[in-house]
Amino acid sequence: MAGRINDDDVKAVRDAVPIDAVVSEYLQLRNAGGGNLKGLCPFHDEKSPSFHVSPAKGLYHCFGCQEGGDTVDFVMKIDHLSFAETIERLASQAGITLRYEEGGYTPGRQQGERTRLVEAHKAAAQFYVDQLDSPEAEIGRKFLAERGFDQAAAQHFGVGYSPAGWDHLTRFLRGRGFSDQELVLSGLSQEGRRGPIDRFRGRLMWPIRDIAGEVVGFGARKLRDDDNGPKYLNTPETPIYRKSQVLYGIDLAKKEIAKTSRAVVVEGYTDVMACHLAGITTALATCGTAFGEGHIKILRRLLMDNSGSEVVFTFDGDAAGQKAALRAFEDDQKFAAETSIAITPGGMDPCDLRLAKGDQAVADLVESRTPLFEFALRHVVSRHNLDTTVGRAAALDEAAPIVANIKNSSIQHESAVQLAGMLGILDTQFVVRRVGQLARWARERGRDGGGPGQGRPQHRGPAQAPEQQRPAPGAGGPALNLRSPAHRVERELLKLALQRPDLVSPAFDAYGADEFTAPPYAVVRQCIEDAGGAAAGAADSGYVPRVREAAPDDTVRAMVTELAVEPLHTRRDPDEAYAGVQLVAVRLAAVNQRVTEIRGTLQRLGPRADPEHLAAVQNELWVLQQYGQALRERGYAAL
Repeated sequence: MAGRINDDDVKAVRDAVPIDAVVSEYLQLRNAGGGNLKGLCPFHDEKSPSFHVSPAKGLYHCFGCQEGGDTVDFVMKIDHLSFAETIERLASQAGITLRYEEGGYTPGRQQGERTRLVEAHKAAAQFYVDQLDSPEAEIGRKFLAERGFDQAAAQHFGVGYSPAGWDHLTRFLRGRGFSDQELVLSGLSQEGRRGPIDRFRGRLMWPIRDIAGEVVGFGARKLRDDDNGPKYLNTPETPIYRKSQVLYGIDLAKKEIAKTSRAVVVEGYTDVMACHLAGITTALATCGTAFGEGHIKILRRLLMDNSGSEVVFTFDGDAAGQKAALRAFEDDQKFAAETSIAITPGGMDPCDLRLAKGDQAVADLVESRTPLFEFALRHVVSRHNLDTTVGRAAALDEAAPIVANIKNSSIQHESAVQLAGMLGILDTQFVVRRVGQLARWARERGRDGGGPGQGRPQHRGPAQAPEQQRPAPGAGGPALNLRSPAHRVERELLKLALQRPDLVSPAFDAYGADEFTAPPYAVVRQCIEDAGGAAAGAADSGYVPRVREAAPDDTVRAMVTELAVEPLHTRRDPDEAYAGVQLVAVRLAAVNQRVTEIRGTLQRLGPRADPEHLAAVQNELWVLQQYGQALRERGYAAL
């Protein structure tokens, strides 16, 4: 049975790995103000960023889908890992050696399944790299040299060689402590007549890394004529490898993609290498499958759905290339980015082009791109006989919806005029009106729930969140109406108590949970008290995690995370004056509520009430009224 990871080591891992560094491996983050960062949520589709990260608190929260937590929660969620696997991965990144209780640390036995498979791929990748220097791999080195790749290029991309024997890698990994079951599950080995044998034999090997840079699979290129397998053989679907969710080169390209707001999609591993060596370091490729929905999601998170960003597809000019381009155009509306196409001359791919004409030719290819919709438009028009009225009408029927789907309205208008010219229709305005009508119908369908975005919720950012109805923590709890001024100010005060406890201490700790009129906020206030109070948290980095641990259930814990990450409603940095306004507002609301309750009590007592009791109630009312007046006149000084 696997041992339990030592609690002190878990804490050390949480403290050692900054959450913004981890999240940035998966999506682009931008400044959200107040020390927070924001980006497109990786857990649901959205068009505007509502995913916020607080590096200071080590927390994230999405105000669209309500996912939130700390670094460990994020990695567990996005990579579908267990808690132990997540701690092991983060510990490896931080260089922390973990201790396991219940029997000590036994490498290879106590790691989670995904961690073991990733470790096997890491060892296999190094094995293949080492084999590329062997005499047998001369054919592989020759293949690379003939395509313009020297030893430095091979090392940069981690290219290796798999020996032609039956079980060289299998025996090597067994010696590293991996079981036969793990090797078959990883896709590195396959069942043979007498046990596992190597899946890849006598081939040039490209390691396929995920966006975090971990090797999760391989692409293998045939080198010998007596190899009866396919030209390219890829890792099969495994627990860590889904070809529809990985892009070759993403680990090398992601920073430049985020920086330049451009991604270049090519068709093969050598094309990615050629582009990067030619200075196009935003190039990446799919791994033995068509560019699809999963790949789009990866790029959208890196491009932040910026309308000024661009995705450039490169395809050969042959029939297969044109078919691939049109298939890519079908997904055009799933991008906020503009999509373009660069057709390689003479049927050459970027690798061939670099070899024939040099690095500049590859750069020029990308710069010569044309909008993908324009390519699709010309393709559609070319299928019709424009010399006849019927042919022109049919071409217009098929082409007008393409123009109507163009996101940029000014480009849409110009393209409608261009379409009229392509079709030879003299009445340009007729075509423009036709396209405009189709575009309006598409927008109306979208508003009614139809069209490409059918069923997709429109998420508000955190600035609009307080205007919504939110469910209260706890099953069956009442809806939390954040339109209430009292609830809004209570929320703001709790945010300050979690994010800037130094500004509200020590006054905040004198507030009772009953001063928070929204039941969920009263629970959070109690959690803060149970964690030692805001005063104790003013100089303690472990304060917010303690508050989260004090939460009675996951729903309250999620609200604590949300409040710790949500931006404060001030355009400048919060100060003591701003905090004082919130403190006074919450206390005054509580005083006013108690005054209302006492007046109701006096009305119920009536003139026949016990004089002593009546005097006590009236005295309490007078004291509260005086206190309320002082709060209104003197503000924070009256607390």
